[in-house]
Amino acid sequence: MPEEQQDFVTPLLTEFNTKLRDIEERQRLLKERVLLIGQNLIESKENLDKQVTELKLDVQEMQEDIKKIKTTLLRLTEEIEKRARRSEVEMLERQFKIFEPLKK
Repeated sequence: MPEEQQDFVTPLLTEFNTKLRDIEERQRLLKERVLLIGQNLIESKENLDKQVTELKLDVQEMQEDIKKIKTTLLRLTEEIEKRARRSEVEMLERQFKIFEPLKK
């Protein structure tokens, strides 16, 4: 009887051992995948951080450029306001012609 039990137990132990190895192999593969995903995640985060800092610098430069453009436009509008308009110059020419009776 003990020999029959041993014959019955041996295949069960073999099957159990095989299943255990399969589970250990799956666990090892999952562990490698998780590590790989973690590395990829870290690399992606570093790349994104780099891109964000570059974008921030670009935005700062653009803001400075916009400020310079605004100040230049303000100066130009002030200069344009100081200059005489064409209609004003034409009116002055007519007035000069009125006061120069000898020239016609």
